[in-house]
Amino acid sequence: MARKSLAGKLKLFLLITVAFLLIVYYIGLPMYARKMDASINRTTNSSSYQVSEAAQKLHDSLIVADLHADTLLWNRNFLEKNDYGLVDLPRMQKGNLSLQAFTIVSKAPKSLNIHKNTADTDQVTLLILAQHWPLKSLFSLKERALFQSHKLHKYADKSKGQFVIIKTKSDLDGFLTTRETGSKLTAGFLGIEGAHVLEGDIANVKAMYDAGFRMMAATHFFDNELGGSAHGINLGGLTDFGHQVFQDMQQRGMLIDIAHASPAMIDDILALTTTPIVSSHTGVRGTCDNQRNLSDDQLTGIALRVGLVGLGLWEVAVCDSSVEAIVTAIKYTVDLVGVDHVGLGSDYDGAIQPPFDASGMALITEELMKQGFSEQDIRKIMGGNTIRVLSQILPD
Repeated sequence: MARKSLAGKLKLFLLITVAFLLIVYYIGLPMYARKMDASINRTTNSSSYQVSEAAQKLHDSLIVADLHADTLLWNRNFLEKNDYGLVDLPRMQKGNLSLQAFTIVSKAPKSLNIHKNTADTDQVTLLILAQHWPLKSLFSLKERALFQSHKLHKYADKSKGQFVIIKTKSDLDGFLTTRETGSKLTAGFLGIEGAHVLEGDIANVKAMYDAGFRMMAATHFFDNELGGSAHGINLGGLTDFGHQVFQDMQQRGMLIDIAHASPAMIDDILALTTTPIVSSHTGVRGTCDNQRNLSDDQLTGIALRVGLVGLGLWEVAVCDSSVEAIVTAIKYTVDLVGVDHVGLGSDYDGAIQPPFDASGMALITEELMKQGFSEQDIRKIMGGNTIRVLSQILPD
């Protein structure tokens, strides 16, 4: 009898344990992921963004393009209006955010900072587990990139023609032609934040290209096989593997992104490239002097290669949480290197707190008007320059 009683208690204990683990996995972990998303991807101001009638009229006539958003890292439904996070299709449409770069994150160190990080830890693994991504993505950075590409393609397929993915010059031309008819068609293209997704294999450049990626940065917050991060340990330049990767990218029609690269790596990339390059999301040291932001010499180097600087919308980039500070950084960069080399790089959904979400992009247009920019220059900054660079880089 004692043995049966003990066996019964053990069985009950195992059932309770399994039930608890299932509740944690199917309810607790998704709640944790949503709570994290809502707490770190939020605005500093309300969601009601009002501008003048003149600013709204001009803004509605623009192609607004943004070079960086980490939206695919999160399990929000992109096609529905969400009450947390910073980007979804309804808010893009409301803010006339016409073309968004969806840049994937595959790994992020714990205690992440802009000074020094190693690759020894990773916050993304727990997030993947909490959001029930495919099992293989737990163990492969490449698979994490491919899954996020798959997500965006599924959204495009389910959007009923409201959202398209840009991969070629023909795609871009078709999108722009449709917009000229008065349509509010919205588009995106895929980028990668950190080429560690290649897992040290040059063949994976083709794998990323085939999955739809058209932009890639060498590093994120830690050093990798391509070289040094601005926030890593060794601050090294571009490795031989890095040279191979960027040569391959240029031949395929992929945009090289220098965001998060060490100064030595930026110098090496500038010396290597023959095509326009971008810094997809950054600030400038001339208005906000810190290790995250670009120097005047680096800005000049990008401009000399007919490239583009995507100015960020968050405090570390512009040293404030205001629209005025964002446009001050834009103005500084325009004065230094010319209006043809300045665009937007929000870093939406990248654990930042900007003054507005995707629905509030008209606030930048209004502030540019207030600070004396011409309509022609506003059109370039808000999206025209990004369109130009893509039209030069994308494959036919």
